Amino acid sequence: MIVYILLLLVLIAIFFGPQLWVKKVLKQHQAPRPDLPGTGGELARHLLKRYELQDVKVEAAEEGKDHYDIQAKVVRLSPYVLNERSLTAVAVAAHEVGHAIAHHRQETVARLRTRYLPYAMMIQRLAVIMLFAWPIVSAALRLPYTPVLHGVVIVTLGLVTVFVQLAILPEEWDASFNKALPMLTKGRYLPSQDIPKVRRILTACAMTYVASALMNILLFWRLPRR
Repeated sequence: MIVYILLLLVLIAIFFGPQLWVKKVLKQHQAPRPDLPGTGGELARHLLKRYELQDVKVEAAEEGKDHYDIQAKVVRLSPYVLNERSLTAVAVAAHEVGHAIAHHRQETVARLRTRYLPYAMMIQRLAVIMLFAWPIVSAALRLPYTPVLHGVVIVTLGLVTVFVQLAILPEEWDASFNKALPMLTKGRYLPSQDIPKVRRILTACAMTYVASALMNILLFWRLPRR
């Protein structure tokens, strides 16, 4: 009994731990910092101008949907990041600008998302279709239906989706530590004592995809059992 409880706790830690840690770190450093030179949105616009990305704009996004839109060439920041002065707002804005810089320079690492994310989305859609369509097709064609095989196929597709998402991690790491952190430190936008905190925030930004991938494992493990 104790072994099962420990196993359950380990699984919970694996699946939910990264997601909870990311949210905790981002929330931990959301306190207003009037001493900072500007909001996340102001910093993003300043950095884009400084690195001569005049064709890249800054727009508002839904809460928690911060990202760089490659096709539209827009850095989209959630209302909090766009309008607040805090370590989280500044770090997240710098991270997204880091993506814009990498794509502007046409760096190899910047192509990982455009190369692999469409495959991840396609495989995920295929898994959802097979989840609901397989039993119907089997009944319509009078083919033998095996729940175990159905579940194995769905879980396999889910794991493939996860691994494809993990392939994007180097691009996220580059945006955080090859772009955002050097910009913030060399530009002296933050007091030196805040740099360790910003490192944690940028790590959380980079690990968002890992957390999402692990949650997808849980999703595809549960779906066939419903």
